Amino acid sequence: MNMPVLTSLRRRFAALAVLIASLPGAADAQADPAATFTALRAVDQRMATIAYRLTTANAPLCRGLVPVPGWAVHSLGQYDPAMRDQARTSFGFEAPIAVEAVVAGAPAARAGVVANDSILAVNGQPLRGAPGAKADSNARDAAQAVIARQPAAAALRVELVRGGARRTVAIAAPAGCPGSFEVLLGPGMDASADGSIVQIAVRFFERYTDDQVAVVVAHELAHNILRHRARLDAAKVSRGLLAEVGRNGRLFRQTETEADLLGMHLLRNAGYDPQLAVAFWRDHGGDVDGGLFRSRTHPSSKARAQAIADEIARIPAGSPRPYLPPLLATRDTPLQ
Repeated sequence: MNMPVLTSLRRRFAALAVLIASLPGAADAQADPAATFTALRAVDQRMATIAYRLTTANAPLCRGLVPVPGWAVHSLGQYDPAMRDQARTSFGFEAPIAVEAVVAGAPAARAGVVANDSILAVNGQPLRGAPGAKADSNARDAAQAVIARQPAAAALRVELVRGGARRTVAIAAPAGCPGSFEVLLGPGMDASADGSIVQIAVRFFERYTDDQVAVVVAHELAHNILRHRARLDAAKVSRGLLAEVGRNGRLFRQTETEADLLGMHLLRNAGYDPQLAVAFWRDHGGDVDGGLFRSRTHPSSKARAQAIADEIARIPAGSPRPYLPPLLATRDTPLQ
C-alpha cells in the first residue's frame, strides 16, 4: 500500500514528453498530439472496466454504497492550459465535465451515453467548474462527489449535451463500492490506496493483461474496504525510514497480507479466476515490490502467493458469490 501524495499526476500534462513515454500505444503522439489523448482514453477505459466489475460485484462487502454508472468522467480543468484546445478537439468538451470513456455493456452504455458526451447535470444538480490557470482535478472531484451522493438504488437522471443538442437519459446504475480509480502517468510501478482513491501506474497496463491488472486493483480496493489507512493511523505507525522497523513493519506486513487475501475474494466474487492472484504475486511480485530490494513492509512474493493459495483452499465448497470472508469482520478492529 505505497501511498504517494495524491496530486492527480495523471492529469497534469505538465510535460508532454513524459506522457508520450508513459502511455501504451502513443508512439506516434509526438507527430500527432491527438494520439496522446487517444491512448489516454484507452487506458482509462481499461481501468474503468476493471473498477466497474470489482465494485459492483462486491457491493455486499462494502459500506457507503454509491451508484456506479460504468463510465470514466473527466474535467477540462485537469489538463494543462496549453493542451486544452487539443483536449476540446479530442474529448468534445462542451461543458466543464465530460464522459471520457464508457464501459461496454454497463448501464451508462445501455442508456445511450457515449464518450465525448458532456454532462450538464445529474438528478437536477448542475456540474460546474471553470478551468483555472493551472491544471487541477477540483471540478472532476466535485462532479464525482455529486454522483456519489445520489441514492444508490435509484436511476440517475443525467442531462447531456453533444454537438449543441441536449438530451436527458435515465441510467439504472447499480450500487457499488465507493471510491475513485485513477491511472498515474510516469515511469514508476506505483499502486496506492488512501481510503477512498485507488491509483495504479500506467506501467501496469503496459506490462500486464487486464486480468493481471485486476489483481493489483483488487488488492488496493481491499485496503480501502478493510479501512487500513485509518486503522494504521489510529495505531500511530511511523512511516518513512521507520516504516520497516519493529511494530511498524509488522503492522504494515499484516495489512498487506490482509489486502492480498481479501483482494483474491474480490476477484473471485467478480468472476475472475482466483488463481490469477497466486500466479501474479508468484511470477510478478518482484517487479512490483523490488524483489530482493523490496521494502520489508511487504511480504516476499513467494510468501504472498502461498498465503493466497492457502486462503483459496479455505473457501467452503459451494460458497456463493459474492462470498463474504471472515476477514471482513476485522475491519473495525484496532491494529495492535
